[in-house]
Amino acid sequence: MSLARQELLKILARQSFRLGDFKLSSGASSDYYIDCRTTTLDARGAQLTGEVFLEAIREQSWEPEAIGGLTMGADPIVVAVSVVSGELDGFLVRKAEKQHGTGQRIEGFREKGARVVIVDDVCTTGASTVQAIEAAREFGFEVAGVMCLVEREEAKGRPNVEKAAGTAPFVSIFTANDVRQEHLARNH
Repeated sequence: MSLARQELLKILARQSFRLGDFKLSSGASSDYYIDCRTTTLDARGAQLTGEVFLEAIREQSWEPEAIGGLTMGADPIVVAVSVVSGELDGFLVRKAEKQHGTGQRIEGFREKGARVVIVDDVCTTGASTVQAIEAAREFGFEVAGVMCLVEREEAKGRPNVEKAAGTAPFVSIFTANDVRQEHLARNH
């Protein structure tokens, strides 16, 4: 594991992981919650997020032109990777088409046929990631790969994303267990 990846895991465990009784967006209950935005919007966390995602994209040899995902979880990841890379453009997928102006669902980079990577912060059921994949394809992007910062390893998440992604590989930077173990190690 790279030093940047190790440091990012430590920040996630310290700032984003909470034990308790939580209701997830899926409606399920959980004894832990991971709010990645407290890491991806942190100055050092954002820098590391950009570096780690860029490193993983390069390891996969996807050679995308842009990176994007469903607003809001993907927003800081998209910006971090674009800034750190200095070459990958970013785009954001609205939850629904805008009802005014140009009525776009995809904001930012908009080149039909371009190879893109879809990103998300946490994958539980995969619903947000699937929406982003579908919107990107409807727009005319070629989805080269799909990534999430933390995969919760719930029964439906990975299968839902992989089904939607088709031949595009799905890569998670960390699992919820990785973050939990790091959290427990630093608190005991």
